[in-house]
Amino acid sequence: MTSPLSALSYTLSDKEFQLFRDIIFRETGISMSEKKRNLIVARLSKRLRALGLGSFSEYYHYLSESPHAGDEIINLINRVTTNKTDFFREKHHFDHLMNEIFPSIIEASRKGRERRLRIWSAGCSSGEEPYSIAMTVCEAFKDERGWDLKILATDLDTEILTKASRGVYASQQVAPVPLPYLSKYMVRCSEGYEAGPQIKGMIAFRKLNLMDQTFPMKKPFDIIFCRNVMIYFNEETKQELAKKYHHHLKDGGYMFVGHSESLMTMKHLFRFLKHTVYQKV
Repeated sequence: MTSPLSALSYTLSDKEFQLFRDIIFRETGISMSEKKRNLIVARLSKRLRALGLGSFSEYYHYLSESPHAGDEIINLINRVTTNKTDFFREKHHFDHLMNEIFPSIIEASRKGRERRLRIWSAGCSSGEEPYSIAMTVCEAFKDERGWDLKILATDLDTEILTKASRGVYASQQVAPVPLPYLSKYMVRCSEGYEAGPQIKGMIAFRKLNLMDQTFPMKKPFDIIFCRNVMIYFNEETKQELAKKYHHHLKDGGYMFVGHSESLMTMKHLFRFLKHTVYQKV
């Protein structure tokens, strides 16, 4: 028998919209504009139906008062966050790693630098970015010995992290992967391709909220990727996040941002190198 709620069409009043904007901003740092009202209705209506709730006001009270509110906040976050990514997206970043940054790091190791490389993919989504980084690392360091190479991949969305750690992609999703990389680092499977053990073993996937006051990582990173994440934040939030990234980068470390993002207002923290590539001051 069909539940009456399954056919219910929900509406979001101005007051309710503001309440949910506040929750989303508090939990994720994402600023939802008026243009996102329909997105919120579409993505959260499924949660209302699943919980047997008749309105967004009831859902708000559930999030505020239910003993299961903590778990439901995770469901809300998973619904409202955007997970758009591709393998080797913004290819010039990977070219810069391969041709400029990695050779300079390898050369420094021959002059006494520790043979340790740490890269952070912040907002890693379904994993295409960290796996692309891992393939590039493997290629750049294939003739090197004694290196400790690790990538941290973090996201707020627990469901997408599960998908990323599994590392399985349809054939059309891996189309941007260069064929030599595809044959060396990806394995054919019934669903298309799976990340091979060499690159999968290099990456640790972890849940992390970029809005946390502090991050748990103890040692600094050589490189941080945070691409197409800050576009969802207001200016104050971007500034605070940039300070945290600056703190977690080694002196002279590199910061990569998305094609429509910039750190040019933070010249006291980052030096512009080339389009969307910066270096810690």
